[in-house]
Amino acid sequence: MPHGPSRREATAGLAGALALGLSRPARAAVTTLIAPFPPGGAVDLLARMLAERLGPKLGRTVVVENRAGAGGMLGTSAVVKAAPDGETLGLVSTSQLIANKYLYASQPYDPDVDLTPMTRIVTGTVVCVVNARTARERGWATFRDLIAWAKAHPDEVRMGSSGQGQVSHLMIELVKARTGAAILHVPYKGGGPAIVDLLGGVIDMMFDVTPALVPHVRDGSFAALAVGGRERIAALPDVPGMKEFADLGLGDVDLQTWYAVVGPKGLPADVQAKLRDAVAAAMTDPALTEKLEPSGFSVALDASPDDLRRRVADEDPMWRELVRLSGAKLE
Repeated sequence: MPHGPSRREATAGLAGALALGLSRPARAAVTTLIAPFPPGGAVDLLARMLAERLGPKLGRTVVVENRAGAGGMLGTSAVVKAAPDGETLGLVSTSQLIANKYLYASQPYDPDVDLTPMTRIVTGTVVCVVNARTARERGWATFRDLIAWAKAHPDEVRMGSSGQGQVSHLMIELVKARTGAAILHVPYKGGGPAIVDLLGGVIDMMFDVTPALVPHVRDGSFAALAVGGRERIAALPDVPGMKEFADLGLGDVDLQTWYAVVGPKGLPADVQAKLRDAVAAAMTDPALTEKLEPSGFSVALDASPDDLRRRVADEDPMWRELVRLSGAKLE
């Protein structure tokens, strides 16, 4: 009666297979880049452009995982909870690193303690746009025209934002406080729905990050009246910056947004340095910078993680004041 192979024979056969390279393929090395933003938006596109170029620098596959919700705290919490092995990174903004601590009654983490900073990757600003048809009907040829009309018609200008306490909300509250304009805030669940309603004339104006709005300015749907930073920007060279509105009390306003790469707390120094250098190399790829510049984003790299820490500390008072002015307080 035939018998199956003995244990010794089976072991020998396995050893032979291994020697011939017939072993089960090893799991591919994967790094996850968590983006606490919805898919399809400008920041999601930024995350995917970074991932595409970061993979070859690390010799690994880099995948983007969108975990939006709770002002970015959901995705950032996932980074905080990840093992400090360099396999999980986060793409975060000024909101997650600074503003949220003043917006929310509590956070499940301390961004100053529970994250390992790498570097900023881009800076941008917000731009004030209005529905082009509404602007023509109401005579809003300039930002001053808009402010004057809003003062003369209290709460008749409807300003959309991507949500309570978001940068688009904070900026308009600062403008209202400085100029005395009475503008009605209409919060949305994300910038996308607000843009749709601005296109349809349901709302009249909004501030938002430049990549989301520039295409609609170029096709004539929106008129851009002001940039939230002090200076004009290359993407909209004919649109005045805040320093040109000193007569409205806005000359010192310089609202810059930026995005940074972080890891979980406890990341070894050598791993942190390797990741930071790889991110910097990816972001200086000429093909990437060429794609970013027309959108209004500019590549901005910190010389060291300590530089990013100092920037957070330096900007903290400004964001605290913006949140105070907005009156926003979220659970």
